[in-house]
Amino acid sequence: MRVAEAVGRTLGMLGVQQVFGVVGSGNFHVTNALIAGGARFVAGRHEHGATTMGDAYSRITGEVSAVSLHQGCGLTNAMTPITEAVKSRTPLLILTADTPPTNKQSNFWIDQANAVVALGAEVERVHSPETAVADAARAYRRAILERRTVVLNLPLDVQELDVGWTPDAVPTLPERLVAGPSCAGVERLAEMLAAARRPILVAGRGALDARGELESLAEACGALVTTSAVARGLFAGSPWYLDVMGGFSTPIAAELITQADIIVSFGASLNRWTTRGGTLLRGATVAQVDLDVDAIGYHYPVDLGVVGDVAEVASSVTEALKATSKESTGYQSEEVRARIATGCRWQDVPFDDTSTGDRIDPRTLTIALDTLLPSERIVVPDGGNVVGYPAMFLTVPDAGGYCLPMAFQSIGLSLGATVGSAIAAPDRTAIAGVGDGGFMMSLTELDTAVRLALPLVVVVYNDEAYGAELHHFEPEGAPVDTVMFPETDIAAIARGFGCHAVTVRRSEDLASVGDWVVGARDAPLVIDAKITSFPSWVLEHAFAGNE
Repeated sequence: MRVAEAVGRTLGMLGVQQVFGVVGSGNFHVTNALIAGGARFVAGRHEHGATTMGDAYSRITGEVSAVSLHQGCGLTNAMTPITEAVKSRTPLLILTADTPPTNKQSNFWIDQANAVVALGAEVERVHSPETAVADAARAYRRAILERRTVVLNLPLDVQELDVGWTPDAVPTLPERLVAGPSCAGVERLAEMLAAARRPILVAGRGALDARGELESLAEACGALVTTSAVARGLFAGSPWYLDVMGGFSTPIAAELITQADIIVSFGASLNRWTTRGGTLLRGATVAQVDLDVDAIGYHYPVDLGVVGDVAEVASSVTEALKATSKESTGYQSEEVRARIATGCRWQDVPFDDTSTGDRIDPRTLTIALDTLLPSERIVVPDGGNVVGYPAMFLTVPDAGGYCLPMAFQSIGLSLGATVGSAIAAPDRTAIAGVGDGGFMMSLTELDTAVRLALPLVVVVYNDEAYGAELHHFEPEGAPVDTVMFPETDIAAIARGFGCHAVTVRRSEDLASVGDWVVGARDAPLVIDAKITSFPSWVLEHAFAGNE
């Protein structure tokens, strides 16, 4: 068979069962080989959207999905979502055809390896027929064991060569054993927590599989629990859960965090967003637990770093605490429980409703949608001035109910990510929360959602502007015509794709949303919400020191 077919069949046997992409001449055969091997293929309408789908699918399932791309322009069209996946440590495999350097006259020629290295992705290559199976297996192994985004270049001349292939040629994957913590690290962290009066545990992406271990540790030391933005929902239902730590924290949650005497991070990077530029950590002793030694202290200086799997560390520290005579309840008092119950949901924080007869306050809108839309959901916020509304006012059932494609701070990723989330978890309703700017960048993937009859929801917060720039520069007296747009009938556009659509200017208009929820849900629902426009409370933090 061709090398291209051998690579596809090898990856299918190793575990690639979901492929997204846009098929051209260079990736035609490898895509068909994956399909022949049992993988499901979803064709996006643009490489940008298809790659974002793969990123979200792998985040939700934990599996390595593949994205199949044409050489040259197919790869460059996908560079923004590839960078997002890299920064999010998504186990994603990018299969891209590659023009050989002997054909630099080709219009498709670029130095793909160096272009991808600049994004931070890991790069592998199929070198020859003799090494094709091993090369493909190495790329998959790195993606799944290192939890990285790997780009596998498939040179066109090598793809066409013949190779002898049998299933027996495919190597087995090595068993992945996680690193255990040092005894000294466990003892020191246990001592610090035993001496603490107001401990807090913050969980990040690296702790998504460790809820039970972290809750046991919190009970042992009397800690409150919170998460970074990407791990939102991990402790849903716990009476000690502060929801998200950082720019998305309610005033009560932020106050309780700043009063902590020790904050222990488990698999969270403690970046400027999680710490509000470090202000939430001032006055507290800070410890950080992570499998990646380079992550410890990278964003914020810490007093103690423990290298190891977060679940292993949490369990070991819990056992060490049980061996002490500590009797304090720590931060878990009835007074604190009551404050959490009434002040750590944005839905419970009072605000002045800015709705008019023609425009609806985005907070009023989102709180109403939180009640109307199915509770078994995946919330997928986009970037920009509107990011806080879906990210904070839509309840999520658990950590699997939230996907935040914001590591690269690009707008326009949530629609593709919502399609990928809907495919990954068909028993949930995937909900995109996107501004009109990000929506108009990516609306071509509505066709994909309609073609697959996905019952997803797209909430378009339509202020007819790039709101972040508008509200950042307008107070300076700068002209803002370049970031403002005339009114667009987004509902009409959505209907043209085959979606159900509703225009919302006031709360009464949401009745049609309820009709869709109880109806057949045979096509996506797009909500064109004409919102009042004002600076979001995260805007100042977003621009400060982040130009």
